[in-house]
Amino acid sequence: MYAVDDVNVKIYKGETVGLVGETGCGKTTLGRLLLDLIDPTAGVLFFKPDPELSRKVEDLYSKITTNKITELKKEEKEIIRIAKSHDIYRNKKLRKEFRKKGQIVFQDPVSSLDPRMLVKDIIAEPILINGLPPDEGQQGKKRVNKRKVEEFVLKTISEMGLNQDHMFRFPHEFSGGQRQRIAIARSIVIRPEFLVLDEPTSALDVSVQAQILNLLKELQKRYGMTYLFISHNLAVIRAVSDRIMVMYLGKIVEEAPTDDLFEYPVHPYTQALLSAIPIPDPTKKRNRIVLSGDVPSPANPPSGCRFHTRCRFAKEICSQKEPKLEEIREGHFVACHFAKEIAESESELIAIKKVDTGALQNLSEIKTE
Repeated sequence: MYAVDDVNVKIYKGETVGLVGETGCGKTTLGRLLLDLIDPTAGVLFFKPDPELSRKVEDLYSKITTNKITELKKEEKEIIRIAKSHDIYRNKKLRKEFRKKGQIVFQDPVSSLDPRMLVKDIIAEPILINGLPPDEGQQGKKRVNKRKVEEFVLKTISEMGLNQDHMFRFPHEFSGGQRQRIAIARSIVIRPEFLVLDEPTSALDVSVQAQILNLLKELQKRYGMTYLFISHNLAVIRAVSDRIMVMYLGKIVEEAPTDDLFEYPVHPYTQALLSAIPIPDPTKKRNRIVLSGDVPSPANPPSGCRFHTRCRFAKEICSQKEPKLEEIREGHFVACHFAKEIAESESELIAIKKVDTGALQNLSEIKTE
């Protein structure tokens, strides 16, 4: 079995897509796959694809019911051949170019920052490999003037809220929030277009979280970057995301615009996640949806719908047939055999329909400061 299976992700320029799910469901694996940091067993990765090519390949994969390429029609094989010539996984030239366009901020800055390197060298390393960004007058040349590199590093850490003295320190001399700023600086120093943020605020207290979120929003606006934001914190996800994908055991089970997902969650797993958000008011109560059983092993997932062993709506078909991700409203996709029935039943959504808690509102306000 696979850590991430049959996932089709489309991220548009300039948007922030949130990815949520339980620990071990495949969020980090998906983020690394989207940056070609690990080798996939199957699939393709496009960066700024031709719209016609994208449409043809999407139509093709929607029709495929088998993994055996030899059983596909001749024209389908041709489309796959064309797709592979534009596929970052298989095209070395495209892969090399994409390395400059996509970067990642890892979850733990303590382990991702070299403890033996000064901060100035950590941030300068991507420049020495890829050259200064073209807008810095070097046209991306690798041979750059040492003084220019130091000036650019200083400019970058200043944007992070750090100062010149910090350039000559080691990572262990900083607080958790400062280390995360250094990790962000290293990722954006070559001006990537796509950034994967793997739980960048998980180890920080709330006040520092707000600072990091504000910084990320400011950088995105300044440099026109696109984000995939991975997090367990639903309040943070709502504060930063334009669209949200919910993952369970290696599958995307629901995808929708942020407000739509929080106000009208449809998949039973999404409903359970949102019902767990605490309300900062002891006088108010929410009908908590408690999932039965444990998360199945990713090495041996259940047949049919992977969530059926814990789902309160499960019927016989759920254990026999795997549901496809289908659109139930404009931009709102759900992988559930009974999605339409659940969506139409107001009574089933009473417990979680209004999830605008004080905690969520506060963080939503923080992002606009």
